Amino acid sequence: MDASSLTDWLIWLPIGTAIVLWIVPFSRYWTGGLALLVSLLEVALWIEQAARFDFGTSGLQFETKAEWFKDLHVSYHIGFYGFSLWLAGLAVIVMAACIAYGFWVGRDRARAYFGSMLFLTGATVAVFAAQDLLFFYAAFEAMLIPLYVLIGVWGGPNRSHATLKFVIYTMAGSLFMLAAVIVLGLQQGTFDLVDGGTSTSRWIFLGFAVAFAVKSPLFGFHGWLPDAYREAPPEVTAALSGVIVKAGTYGFLRIAITKLPEPTAYFRTTLLAFGLASLIYGSLLAFRVRDVRGVIAYSSFAQSGLIVLGLFAGTDLAYDGAVLQMIAHGFVSAGLFLVAGAVERRTTTGDFALLGGMAKGRPALATVFMTLGILTLAVPGSANFAGEFLILAGLFQRHWAWAAAGATGIVLAAMYTLRLISAVLHEARGSTVADEALDLRPAELGVIVPLVACLLGLSIWPALVSHRSFARDRPTQTIGAQFK
Repeated sequence: MDASSLTDWLIWLPIGTAIVLWIVPFSRYWTGGLALLVSLLEVALWIEQAARFDFGTSGLQFETKAEWFKDLHVSYHIGFYGFSLWLAGLAVIVMAACIAYGFWVGRDRARAYFGSMLFLTGATVAVFAAQDLLFFYAAFEAMLIPLYVLIGVWGGPNRSHATLKFVIYTMAGSLFMLAAVIVLGLQQGTFDLVDGGTSTSRWIFLGFAVAFAVKSPLFGFHGWLPDAYREAPPEVTAALSGVIVKAGTYGFLRIAITKLPEPTAYFRTTLLAFGLASLIYGSLLAFRVRDVRGVIAYSSFAQSGLIVLGLFAGTDLAYDGAVLQMIAHGFVSAGLFLVAGAVERRTTTGDFALLGGMAKGRPALATVFMTLGILTLAVPGSANFAGEFLILAGLFQRHWAWAAAGATGIVLAAMYTLRLISAVLHEARGSTVADEALDLRPAELGVIVPLVACLLGLSIWPALVSHRSFARDRPTQTIGAQFK
């Protein structure tokens, strides 16, 4: 297979399969089986792409470019840089796990469900591969369509309210981005991210920043998060927290910071303040909430703030740490939400008051949950520790006060993580935890263990991502040259 076509396959194979599933009346079993097969093929294609990728050179790789709207200089332009390749890998691996979980659970209306999951996979990869502003915007918006269906149809009892809030927040942010895309594209004379230059417009920067702050999410823009994370099916929440929100932090890096360097410098302190507020406020909320999904949701909110701190610190160490933290947190968050789904299936609840004592007689559940919890704690030797350490070191290079405040927020993570582990595994057994509640089944382990294995592998070799995200491991120089 031609190397440049691998990116096309990663985007259009799942989208094409989704259309087939929506049209052809396959049985539930064949629908789920085909969706799982395609998701695993996506992982195989990405592995081949990663094996061929030259991390030592600058510029776009696995590139495809075709004219779309000639008069406006709009093109179908896709390709990968090092950091976007890792994010695409995170997307296909997590989505494969989520599709496998949905297949094992046996979701009803299988054709609509698995078609939506595959469409979401293709749209997410397209966001990380897009090198044209309008194509990026189209892919960014395309992610909303399957999420609206997946939460609104297969979600919990308050799914309508959660879906409406999610759509309103996301669409409002996207309107700002659309205006910014149009103005920047017309100002540059092209919508191509590679060929286009930079802009000094602070209004354009704010248009992108609002959209990415909603998607990330950041403090003040996170109102959609609690309801969506609680009401969505566990595997959809895993995809949303592990992968979809990374589109916001990716957008900050690829577009806002790279294409608008002067406004980035002007608003740096403001964005650092938003990131710090997200980190501390999210950590405090995670410590106060009384349910499993609430803790994981607000911890993800806090981690988004930490990643934004790394991105707007503007130093080599912080950029490397931010990308590594995006990948590590994506796997941790997805794994925790899938385990939360397993707990809910056995107890019908995620309320701490009704849980407890689940470690007894369930060694697999306890081992997986403890492993993910320890990795969330960012103990030395874990990928999360490496990411957080690099971000703090980069913040210290910016100013010691930012590093000190960031470290305070990270300490809070130990409080809510230990509380989560204790409430589910070790406290007195709750009324919903029956003796006959089974341990994790082989199929569940087959879904979750690969995510844990990726985390452990990344913990052993964090430099695989942190030193291979930017050309010659020079982030500020690469970003200053607009990745050319």
